[in-house]
Amino acid sequence: MPKVSIITPCHNSGKFISDTINSVLLQTFSDWEMLITDDCSTDNSVEIIETFVEKGNRIKLIKSDKNLGGAGARNLAIRQAQGKFIAFLGSDDIWEKEKLERQIIFMGKNNYAFSFSQYYIMDEQGNKTEKIIQVPKSIDYKHYLSNTIIGCLTVVIDREKTGNFEMPLIKSSHDMALWLLIMRRGFQAFGMQEILAGYRIVSNSNTAKKWKAAKDVWKVYRKYEKLSLLYSAYCFIGYVFHAIRKRL
Repeated sequence: MPKVSIITPCHNSGKFISDTINSVLLQTFSDWEMLITDDCSTDNSVEIIETFVEKGNRIKLIKSDKNLGGAGARNLAIRQAQGKFIAFLGSDDIWEKEKLERQIIFMGKNNYAFSFSQYYIMDEQGNKTEKIIQVPKSIDYKHYLSNTIIGCLTVVIDREKTGNFEMPLIKSSHDMALWLLIMRRGFQAFGMQEILAGYRIVSNSNTAKKWKAAKDVWKVYRKYEKLSLLYSAYCFIGYVFHAIRKRL
């Protein structure tokens, strides 16, 4: 069985998915499988993924027969994953070639169950910008409630330590909800002080989507974490502050 299962949801990512897959194929750590869930794409995403599937058995395509959204698509792959470690990678993002190797060593050496790293911002064409998202050496449940610092594309979780998990079914911020779920089980997240991935800013990242994401963060506080109205407001102010600071 592979040591690492890479979870990638895909919806109309035909322009970028080849770059994403190639960044996995170039990894210096080779004991992995990549599970890509196509979430009812209407472009050529499936055809592109299938060309990679035909070349080897480490890349697996899962076709959803209905639109599940990011959380549902990831969960479909998580259920089929065989690895001890679960890693996440968006269908328009990329990894540095030593990403998995360095992160698995980091986690093994320190006996960590949950890790993440720094990453850089790319424009839509894949050009690196000067913006680097720096991360703390560790973060716990209380402090993450009012933060946005964990980039999903950098996360690796040892589910033999944490137990099985799935992402809560909300349209956005499902990754935040999962990190909190893991932390509620008593695990901190440990940040690698290395830049190991690239996050692509695409043109559909508009204000309306940011507003919906903010509403889902509020839903995480009230519905999933069951925080009081006052404490939710306190955490939300912190969330907005950190979200703005991260984008400056």
